[in-house]
Amino acid sequence: MITLNDLRQNRALRAFVVALGACVVALAALRLPIGRVDVPFLLLSLVVNVGTRLRARIPQTSASVSHADILLTVTLLVYGGELAVALAAVAALCASVQPNRKPFAILRNAAAASGSTFLVALALRLSFGAGSLAQTLTPPSLAAAVCLATLVQSVFRAVAAGGEGDSGIEDEGAREAWAARAKGFAWTFVAYLAVNSAGLVIAVLIGLVGFNGALAFTLACAFVHYAADVYLRGISASVSRARQIESRVVVLEESEGLFHSAFDHAAIGMAIVSANGQLVQVNRSLCEMLGYSEDELVATSFQQITHADDLGNVLASVEDLLRGRAAAFHVEKRFIHKQGHPVWMLCSVSRVRERATDRAHLIFQTQDITDRKRAEKRLLHDAFHDALTGLPNRSLFIDHLKLAIARRQRNFEQNFAVLFLDLDRFKVINDSLGHMIGDQLLVGIARRLELCLRSGDTVARVGGDEFTVLLEGVSDEAEAVAVAERIQQELSLPFYLSGREVFTTTSIGIAPGTADYALPEEALRDADTAMYRAKSLGKARHEVFDKEMHAIAMNLLQTETDLRGACERGEFFLHYQAIVSLDDLGVRGFEALVRWQHPERGLVSPMDFIPVAEESGQVVAIGQWALREACLRMREWQLRFPADPPLFISVNLSIRQFNEPRLIEQVEEILAETGLDPRSLKLEITESAVMDNIDAATEMLEQLRALGVKLSIDDFGTGYSSLSYLHRFPINTLKVDRSFVMRMADNNENSEIVRTILMLAQNLGMDVVAEGVETREQLALLRKLGCEYGQGFLFSKPVGADGAERIIAETRAGAGHAPAEQENEAQVA
Repeated sequence: MITLNDLRQNRALRAFVVALGACVVALAALRLPIGRVDVPFLLLSLVVNVGTRLRARIPQTSASVSHADILLTVTLLVYGGELAVALAAVAALCASVQPNRKPFAILRNAAAASGSTFLVALALRLSFGAGSLAQTLTPPSLAAAVCLATLVQSVFRAVAAGGEGDSGIEDEGAREAWAARAKGFAWTFVAYLAVNSAGLVIAVLIGLVGFNGALAFTLACAFVHYAADVYLRGISASVSRARQIESRVVVLEESEGLFHSAFDHAAIGMAIVSANGQLVQVNRSLCEMLGYSEDELVATSFQQITHADDLGNVLASVEDLLRGRAAAFHVEKRFIHKQGHPVWMLCSVSRVRERATDRAHLIFQTQDITDRKRAEKRLLHDAFHDALTGLPNRSLFIDHLKLAIARRQRNFEQNFAVLFLDLDRFKVINDSLGHMIGDQLLVGIARRLELCLRSGDTVARVGGDEFTVLLEGVSDEAEAVAVAERIQQELSLPFYLSGREVFTTTSIGIAPGTADYALPEEALRDADTAMYRAKSLGKARHEVFDKEMHAIAMNLLQTETDLRGACERGEFFLHYQAIVSLDDLGVRGFEALVRWQHPERGLVSPMDFIPVAEESGQVVAIGQWALREACLRMREWQLRFPADPPLFISVNLSIRQFNEPRLIEQVEEILAETGLDPRSLKLEITESAVMDNIDAATEMLEQLRALGVKLSIDDFGTGYSSLSYLHRFPINTLKVDRSFVMRMADNNENSEIVRTILMLAQNLGMDVVAEGVETREQLALLRKLGCEYGQGFLFSKPVGADGAERIIAETRAGAGHAPAEQENEAQVA
């Protein structure tokens, strides 16, 4: 490694060389023999300066020698050391002067040349004396002088080279460095030996033929050397170019070999195709993809193996490529396999030109994407078809219906009809026989529906047990009805599933396409509305949609919308109907009835909004509000009108409310919040609420009774309860439905039903409330049968809180509550 100290030493050495050279030149100038400077010397000096341009590099070194070195040797042998030193300095200065050369470098080169010449002259003078050596020395002495001069020059050059850059050689590389120096020294010695020998020859010639003859010979030799040098450089350049061409040829051959190897063994299919489509060369992968041998493929064209439906687009793209309008193109196309089936390929096609003929060729690179295309086709099918039945799904049905509507809008004779089918009691089959049987039933229904329809009709599965049918080209509504009847008849036949005989029916809604439908969803909506109408009318039937159905549906939707937030807006209020003892007509309690005061529609009947609230789930919030309000009001009345036993309040529980998981917590919280004694609260539950799930209902009733709350079965006798289960329920009261009470006087059978209910209740330790008591005759019959409590217009219509307070006050004042029509009118809120 070269250190900073080494650099400083090199700079000092260079400065020393420059100073030494200056001293040498000055000394030579002082001792310069002016008398010997003649015309031949001046010519020789001119030739020396020209000769500095003709140089030859010394092998294994960075140094070189020139023709000027030869002439300096001539000057040394003929004119002596002083003139030689001066001429060497001048020649070095002339050779070193260049535009970008630093002055110090110029001085250093001149000092080195003059110093080297001085040392050679000094050595020769010390060894052979002063004067013109060429004239005084014998040939052997001259040869010895040449060898001595060569040795001095070689040593000087080696020392100068060592001082410039080799002072920092590491120990581990010392051996290689010294070997390189030795080779350089040997070549330097040989070069200077040749230079000095040539100078000796010219000096001898001057003595033999004179200066002019020797100069002519020297110039001739210089010209020959220059011509030879130019020729050899040209030969060298030619050889170099030939080697470069050979190298390029080798590279091209290797590249071509790599291309052929990559072409033949590529995993993708590749083909070179002529401009007219002829297959020129194909690889093994393409042959395997298409089932052909290589000879069979190159004997055909890509047009012959391209699917006819794809050929037009591909030819247009190839034309653009050949005309230079595109550099390449990519396309998914089908080739024809040797066995005849299509093979999907992703093709990348580019254009190349043949160097020899400049003809255009096409390179096809292909990948087999048949599996991907099959997967895409399967995904597309699955996206628009039901996975279980294979029928079109809602999306595809909507698409077909949209097209049918568009055809109807263009031509009013293109009628259609939409059928919406829903299986009756499918949930029962699914829950009892299992989902596997349920799925088999759906598949069986799908197959039968397909058999019932024409080829141009569409049947789809749009939900769990919901199917839709699009009938196109129907002449009138009657034709759609006939198809619906045929479907119902076909589906009424038994299905044999896993060894079981399964029956089902369906409710069908029909939406004729004669209506001005703009969107497919509208037709589907109307068919759905008609289907629900069929279900509400008893199931296993069909109904044709009319505008009245739509109005009803819109009204229900508006009702559901208006119900949301009605509690928060304070639109609900309670009416109270008295429950009286039939013995003394004294008021024993009240039933709380929810009423809705709509801000725009006025008072809405419970028959209109309770079913909607039940279906939408809003009845839970409404029922909770009603329970809290009724308990709070009854607690106020008990404090104002104490009695023994205290008044009770009866509140209805809907089916959804009864099935609410937090019902027990809610009742308990409301009782604690209002301070009402649980024994003063009676919850009324319908028969259907407790019969849907006997065990769960029994557990819920037991928990309510554990709170101290009393329980009542509302509208008893109209449901489908089994009397065998009645004793299991912790019920306090049975309420006889008004339909039996109102017809007691006209029909002895109804009287017997009421008698039976009263006897059953007495045997089970329950009391009975008769609903709908409106006449004195009904009252008399109920008293005769031993009924304990009654409720109806004969005693009181449902009234507001103020009206109920007046009834309580009159009863407590001892005025009684006689069933007079005048009193009834006064009690109406």
